[in-house]
Amino acid sequence: MSHGVKKPPMKTIVILGSTGSIGTNTLDLVDRFPEEFRVAGLTAGSNDEKLEGQIRRFKPRLVALSDASAAARLRQRCEGLPVEILAGQEGLIQVASAPEAELVISAIVGGAGLVPTLAAIRSGKQIALANKEPMVMAGKLMQDEARRHGVRIFPVDSEHSAIFQSLEGHRKEDVRRLILTASGGALWTLSREELQDVTPERALQHPNWKMGAKITIDSATLMNKGLEVVEARWLFDIPESQIEVMIHRESIIHSLVEYQDRSMIAQLGLPDMRTPISYAMRYPGRMPLDLPSLDLTEIAKLTFCKPDHDRFPCLGLGYESLRVGGTMPATMNAANEIAVEAFLNGGIRFTDIVEIIRSTMDVHTTKDVETLEDALEADRWAREKAESLVVALAR
Repeated sequence: MSHGVKKPPMKTIVILGSTGSIGTNTLDLVDRFPEEFRVAGLTAGSNDEKLEGQIRRFKPRLVALSDASAAARLRQRCEGLPVEILAGQEGLIQVASAPEAELVISAIVGGAGLVPTLAAIRSGKQIALANKEPMVMAGKLMQDEARRHGVRIFPVDSEHSAIFQSLEGHRKEDVRRLILTASGGALWTLSREELQDVTPERALQHPNWKMGAKITIDSATLMNKGLEVVEARWLFDIPESQIEVMIHRESIIHSLVEYQDRSMIAQLGLPDMRTPISYAMRYPGRMPLDLPSLDLTEIAKLTFCKPDHDRFPCLGLGYESLRVGGTMPATMNAANEIAVEAFLNGGIRFTDIVEIIRSTMDVHTTKDVETLEDALEADRWAREKAESLVVALAR
């Protein structure tokens, strides 16, 4: 930090999903700015080995694993260390609600992130939201609870962070539309016929971003953007009719806001998740990151095109789920999680993913999401339905 600049106060954080891509990038920032951040709690799914290394390095007081057997293994290996190791959903809730935590980075993959994130909100923690699914499953409920408890939700997704930054200092009533950019994923150039025979290995070869398997497949189907449209609607309180998606293969412009006077404000940068994570962690300040600068003269050309709904129909399902409302987005999300897992395990074809989601949505009876249980019940129902469809389709 340069001479004369006031040092930010120490902030105590919890990371939900610390062994994933967002979690490890967040801990990299903690490593770079140890005078700014202290880690009070960490959670993971079942990766006890990686979590052990994080415990030894960052010395959290509290950790939890979803997987009880992984938690038991970790307790043995961390015997004598000043850390409490919890298990299951109750353990995740306890870490998310740790009294000393000021900021909770929510980065658990999938719908599993909803309950602990909501617990953190209800405990009055500020939220850096990296996983889309809680907002997709129960966006209105999340925002209502955030208002009730005086909590701000800072978006970490690169696209939503870009919109958040492009809205700063402007009036919401002046916004004409939000434009989410999409890389198009690993399969953008393939025909409908070619998409049928895509292997998981091929779909996981994202051209720009290094992400976990689930989100990389979502990027390849464009379901990632379908989920982001739903998330944007609730994060920014903008109707879906004013949210658009544009394919931008280079992933340099992370998203744009158009105002009523037809001016546009965009946020640009090289694809590196540490930029949006750091903005959420130090808001309203910015961290001096030792990353390469964006050289537009070197890139020279940026390209844009409209999404192809015929080859990638998952994006349209996101809009449809919002138009129907209620529990439909939670249903769509759950069916997608089951279908993506089945594809990654070799049980179904790539093109079956959208069919499973669509078929699940077609038979769902929608109701309002007034409570957490409403969202969780829709999630449970959709998983069961999607699993039965996977079994029927399995080769």
